[in-house]
Amino acid sequence: MFGLLAAVPGAKGQLPGSSGACEARAAETRAAGAAGALTDTPSGRVAADLHCISLFSTARGGDAEGFVELGRVPSPFGVTVTPSGHHVRALTVHIEGLPPPSSLGPYTAYMAWATPLELAPVVPLGPVGNGEHRLGRVAFNKFLVMVSAEVSAGVATREGPLVLRGRSPSALMEAHDLLALAPSATRRAAERAPSRWEAPPAYPGIAMLPGVMDLEPRARPASLESAADPPPWESLPEAAERRLVDLPDGGTLDLEATIVRREIDGRRLAMLAYNGQHPGPLIRVPEKSTIFVNFTNRTPYPTAVHWHGIRLANEFDGVPGLTQDPVAPGESFQYRIFFRDPGIYWYHPHHREDVQQELGLYGNLLVDPADAGYYGPATREEVLMLDDILLDEEGLVDFGDESANYMLMGRFGNLALVNGEPGYELEVDCGEVVRFHLTNASNTRTFNLSFVDTERGGLPDPDQRVADRDAADPNRLPLKVVASDVGRFEREEWVRSVVLAPAERYVIDVRFDRPGRHALVNHVQGINHRQGVFRAELRTLGSVTVAPRDAAHAHGDAFETLREHADVIADIDRYRPRFGDEPDHELVMTLETEDLPLPIERSMAYDWVYFNPVEWTGTMPRMNWATTGSEIRWILRETATGRENEEIEWDFMVGDVVKIRVINDRGAFHAMQHPLHIHGQRFLVLSQNGVPNSNLVWKDTVLLPAASTTDILLELSNPGRWMIHCHIAEHLEAGMRMVMNVTEAPP
Repeated sequence: MFGLLAAVPGAKGQLPGSSGACEARAAETRAAGAAGALTDTPSGRVAADLHCISLFSTARGGDAEGFVELGRVPSPFGVTVTPSGHHVRALTVHIEGLPPPSSLGPYTAYMAWATPLELAPVVPLGPVGNGEHRLGRVAFNKFLVMVSAEVSAGVATREGPLVLRGRSPSALMEAHDLLALAPSATRRAAERAPSRWEAPPAYPGIAMLPGVMDLEPRARPASLESAADPPPWESLPEAAERRLVDLPDGGTLDLEATIVRREIDGRRLAMLAYNGQHPGPLIRVPEKSTIFVNFTNRTPYPTAVHWHGIRLANEFDGVPGLTQDPVAPGESFQYRIFFRDPGIYWYHPHHREDVQQELGLYGNLLVDPADAGYYGPATREEVLMLDDILLDEEGLVDFGDESANYMLMGRFGNLALVNGEPGYELEVDCGEVVRFHLTNASNTRTFNLSFVDTERGGLPDPDQRVADRDAADPNRLPLKVVASDVGRFEREEWVRSVVLAPAERYVIDVRFDRPGRHALVNHVQGINHRQGVFRAELRTLGSVTVAPRDAAHAHGDAFETLREHADVIADIDRYRPRFGDEPDHELVMTLETEDLPLPIERSMAYDWVYFNPVEWTGTMPRMNWATTGSEIRWILRETATGRENEEIEWDFMVGDVVKIRVINDRGAFHAMQHPLHIHGQRFLVLSQNGVPNSNLVWKDTVLLPAASTTDILLELSNPGRWMIHCHIAEHLEAGMRMVMNVTEAPP
C-alpha cells in the first residue's frame, strides 16, 4: 500500500510545502521506486508527503511526469477547512515532457481535473502544459488529480485520453487488515483478562482488534474520589452556573478551588470548580487596570492559577516549579494581574491540568477596551467556553495516577460542553448582531464551529461528499472574524466556520436575520484508522432561537462593513522589516516512543502512511487511553543544538524581536497538530508552509498542523522566566515544554 506514490523527506534546509522541497521529494520518490528502495519499517520507512502529489504518465503520456503542490489557502486560522471540516488546498502543478496534444489525436489542449475516488464529480481545474500552473482549490478528503488531452481548453467534462494521474496523500490510506469489518474483530468483555481499569467507552461504529482491546495503561487508575476521600456525593455543594464579576482598577476577588457535585447527562459526578461555578467566575475588567486575586486551594491536589495570554508580572504567571511553588491543599496565594491588552483571556491550572482542567477548573477574563469604538456595534455579547468531557456509564473516566494517560493524542471527551452545560441556549430578536467571545478549554479537541439555520432544510448531511458546496451553503450563517488571542486582526474577515484549537480564542460577530432555530455545530472529518476511511462527525453544541419580532438595534449596515484597523496595522508595521529575515531559532515538534505494546506499533505502522493535518476526533480511544509517560515522550527539539524540552533555555532581553521557525515533524511516529503557547509575550504568525499570512493578529497560541512549517515573530516585552509548551494537556505532561529567560535591558 505504500507504493510508488509515497515520497521521502526533502533535503536539509528546504521548506516543507515549498516548490523546491516538493520537486525534490517527487524526484526522490521516482528514484527510490525505480531502485526498489521503498520501505515501511519504523527506522527507514518512506514518508508520504502531505503536501505533494506525484503525477505518473499513462501509456499515452510517454515520458511526461510532474507533481502537484498542495499549498496552504490563507485564512484567519491555523488550518483552512470548509464548514464540514474538509481541508482546503491550493493546487499548483509542475509538468515536463508533455508532447503536443495534437500528437495524440484531434486535441488542442491539456486539461487538469480533480475527483474523489468515487470518480464523481469530476471538477475541471483548468488548462495546463509543461511548466508551472496554478489550478485553484480542492476540498475533497481523498481525491485524484488527472491530466487529459481535450479538443479545447473550454471543455466542461473530461472526454479525451488520460496522460497523467496521481493520488492525494490521503488516498494512500487503506484498511489495516482484511478482517476490519469482521464481527470477530471485537472481543466480548467477558472474554478479556481481569483488569484494574474500567475500559473507556468505544467510539461508536468503530471496532478494535482483540490485541488492542486487551491493552490498559501502565499506571494505576485514579479519580477525584480516590484522591480526596470526599464525603458522600449528596453532601457536596452543587455546582452553580458561572457568574459575572465586574472588577474596577484596584479591585479584589477571592477565588477558591473546591470540590462540587454535578449531574451531567444522567451521571452523578464529583468535580472541581472555582467559587463553586462551572465555568469559574467571568471576571470583567477595564483595559490598563490591575486587580488582586486571593486564591485558596481547597482541593486535594497541589495547584496554581495561570492567567492565560495576559502579559503580567512573571511571579504571578502561575506555573508551579517555574514562577511559584504549587499552592498546597488548604493554602493560599495572592495574584496581582495587570491587563495590558483588551480582549478575551482565560485562567486555568498548570499542575496536572490533564486532571484539574478536565474536572472543571477554568474560567474567562473579559478585558473591556478603553476605546469605545474598538469593536464595531453589536446588540449583545456572549462569552462561550467550549470543552468536552469523557464519561462512561457510571461517570467520569478515571485518570492515570503516577502519570497522565491518553498521552498519544490527548484525552478526547465524548460529551461537548458550552459554558459547562451539554446544551447552550440563546434567544434573540430578528436582526440582532451577537458578538461571541470564544475560548477552547478542552484538553485536546480542536473545534470547527458554524451556525446552521435548521429552519431551512435541517442539519447538513454529515457524510456530504461534495465539500465544495459548503462555501455556497445558504443555511450556514456568515461569520465575521474580528479578533483573536491578543487583539484585533488588521482587517475583519468573512468566514463560514471557526477553527478553534485548545487555548485559542476568537471574537466573531454573527447576525441572526431569519426567525427560527439556528444550531451551533461542530462539523469535522475524522478518520476511521482501522478501515482507512474518513468519518464525518457532526455534533450540535447548542442553539440560538430567533424571535419573529425585529430587534430594536439591529446594526445591519455596520455588520455588513468589514473594518480595517489602522492602529493595528501601524503597530505591526514596526516589525515588517523583519518578516523576510532568516529564522533566529528553529524548533522541531516530534515524538519518541519506548516499549509500546505490539498492537499499537503495528497499527501505527499503517496509520503512518497518512496523518490528518488535524486529529479532529478520538476514533482510537482504547489505543490512546493505554499510552502513558512510560511509552510516550513528546519533544520540542532545538535543531541548532539538539537540546530537547527542559534542556532548552533561550536567553533574550526586553525589546528583542525574534523570528522562530517551528517544524511539526512529518516523520514522527505519530505526527499530529500541536497548539503551541508562549507565556507572557505576544507574537505574529508570519507564514505557514511558505505561504505568507496576509491578515495578521497578535497571538499567544498557534495551531500547528501535522507536517507543517510555521514562522512566527516573537516580541519580547516582558521580563521573567516563561514557559513555551504544547497546550494539549497530555502532551505538556509528556514533556513538550521549554523555558525562555527574558531580562531587562541594561541601563
